[in-house]
Amino acid sequence: MTDKIALTPKTHTTPPAKFSHGVRKGNILQVAGQVGFLPAEEGKPPTPAGPTLREQTLQTLANVKAILEEGGASWDDVMMIRVYLTDVDHFAEMNEIYNAYFEEQGLTQPPAARTTVYVGLPAGLLIEIDALAVLG
Repeated sequence: MTDKIALTPKTHTTPPAKFSHGVRKGNILQVAGQVGFLPAEEGKPPTPAGPTLREQTLQTLANVKAILEEGGASWDDVMMIRVYLTDVDHFAEMNEIYNAYFEEQGLTQPPAARTTVYVGLPAGLLIEIDALAVLG
């Protein structure tokens, strides 16, 4: 039986509740919902990358990528992405940012499946993203 391994990159703080930023078991890697917090600084509270959807989306994607890499995966291994937005009016802008980001990453595989839903997040946060990867 394969062990379940919790993943916490150096850029992340210890989660505020009993969960892992990411978990890998065998060839399955689940990234917990990430928001646009800047990399952790010792003794300081988490800080959003900025007030705009662009700043937060790019930082959120960087945070997801850090967990993927910590678990030995890349965006090419991602099968499913879920995007949680706080405002339906952000959908088109998020798609533009999302598409440009993955073009810049130079992905050669077909894109991951994606679901986008609208939720409430703590004040000041506009987006959350999680991902499921299957390693070869």
